[in-house]
Amino acid sequence: MVLSNSGWRGLFALDGEEGVSGGISWAQRLLGAAMGLVWGEWLVRQQGRGTTVLAGTDSRPTGPLLAEMLMRGLEHSGCMVLYAGVVAAPEIMACSRQQGIGGFAYISASHNPLGHNGVKFGLNGGVLGGPEAGRLREELRRLIASKGAAARLEAIVAHVYPRSADGAQKSRCLSSYWQFLEDIAGGPGTEQECRDTLNALRRALKEYPVGILADLNGSARCCSADSDYLESLGLRFEAINALPGAVAHKIEPEGEALEPCRLALEAAHARDSSMLLGYVPDNDGDRGNLVIWDESIGGARILEAQEVFALAVLAELACAPRHSREAVVVNGPTSHRIREIAAHYNAEVFEAEVGEANVVNRAAELRAEGYRVRILGEGSNGGCITHPAAVRDPLNTITALLKLMRLPARSGIPAPFADWCRRTGQPEPAGGLPSPAALTASLPRYTTTPSSSARARISISTSDYAALKSAWEEIFARQWLARKNEWKQKFGFANWEEINNEGTVSRSGVAARTGRETGGLKVVFRDDGGSYRGFLWMRGSGTEAVFRVMAELRGNRPEGERELLEWMRDMVVSACKD
Repeated sequence: MVLSNSGWRGLFALDGEEGVSGGISWAQRLLGAAMGLVWGEWLVRQQGRGTTVLAGTDSRPTGPLLAEMLMRGLEHSGCMVLYAGVVAAPEIMACSRQQGIGGFAYISASHNPLGHNGVKFGLNGGVLGGPEAGRLREELRRLIASKGAAARLEAIVAHVYPRSADGAQKSRCLSSYWQFLEDIAGGPGTEQECRDTLNALRRALKEYPVGILADLNGSARCCSADSDYLESLGLRFEAINALPGAVAHKIEPEGEALEPCRLALEAAHARDSSMLLGYVPDNDGDRGNLVIWDESIGGARILEAQEVFALAVLAELACAPRHSREAVVVNGPTSHRIREIAAHYNAEVFEAEVGEANVVNRAAELRAEGYRVRILGEGSNGGCITHPAAVRDPLNTITALLKLMRLPARSGIPAPFADWCRRTGQPEPAGGLPSPAALTASLPRYTTTPSSSARARISISTSDYAALKSAWEEIFARQWLARKNEWKQKFGFANWEEINNEGTVSRSGVAARTGRETGGLKVVFRDDGGSYRGFLWMRGSGTEAVFRVMAELRGNRPEGERELLEWMRDMVVSACKD
């Protein structure tokens, strides 16, 4: 069982990694009750007995039985439970913001294989993070290790059968989610400004239609708001693999998992030339990477995760009224193209360690300092979070792109894409209506290692990340002296800066780390004029014996990126041996 800030998860299916039976072992039933019990006791201490907890699952076969165990634990602690059944993660989190709901418990293993499962706990629309998440993990460990724990938990789960979902609560979740989606889509601004923005978008989509194809892959989004909400904006919507639980291919929406959507979008475009976009969510529906129709190649193509995030950042900055203190929050391995985009709108970019909770918490800190942080996320996996949401949501990303594509000029507000073209000195598309391919082509050119690539992972034999990083720094310092002339000639590197990201804190300097030193380490390269040229990045996995590594070069430099990453990999391997 992996216990992390992003959730507690492990293999639950009796029939293995891709298990479909729905059964779980007796020990795992006890574990489910234990997880519910510690979360319920935490909520009762904070809010009192009778606290209402909203519970739901993604579409995994083991979800109903694990949910029942967990809900029994919650009820035993003194909480009241509302069970919505299968819901998308952003849906249950939107509903958990309602008055009277003290917290939520979401049974899911996100993008992990079908036989895995787990749980995320949270409050007010966001996942519990920081020190509180750490204390909750310790409470679970203490409970499981305590004398008599098995007998106590067995009494809770005896003679239990999965209950049916509450249809009325599912309807409330959908209603809350729909309203939350509209609030985000129209913003930022006053209530009237939000209505005006949405009305303008609907008029534009009626005059200049856009179609979208969703490969829902049997996920929780099969019974969420996707089709009704997107059609309400004026989109033409088609879906494949739309039966909940009928997972047709790999769950993680990267690489080959997007190929069925790409092929289906090509077929849809042949029938209807307005079909320009496609998306594929993971099983809980918070991630969703994109496929676009690209007229330059006469076919559909899969966008890289960094491109998806860059488009979302551009869309939100371009469509929002100007603000004197605009900021964007990203994780360490996010492409520096975000900084180039942000600079055109006088926005600052701040970094946090990898992990959704880290970027969400960093954004909250900045808002407390007076910044407006409308868009944040993790470019390395394409995860986009649009305030006031505290979780990724592909529907918010899609709506932002639609505004960038179709919103016209309005009473002192320029058309967003035309304004972007003027700011960057690029020609506007003929007719003023950009396609998704035109939006993507307008982005600054950077070459970044895809985080899903096998090249971005190194199997290691140590969990002492502090020693590994110290050894790596020594190796890098020696090799920089030996190769700096070569790198300057090839890539323009004249000097470098090391950055260490831990939680919400970003520190500059060699060995600027604390504790177990498990955060991300990045070396940023600049030229003689101080302009950015590229980076190296690494971070040890918190769940498996691998180091994740990435490299980036400014410009379209795939061969250079491969060379730079290979250098990084060699240094990490050498550091493991030292």
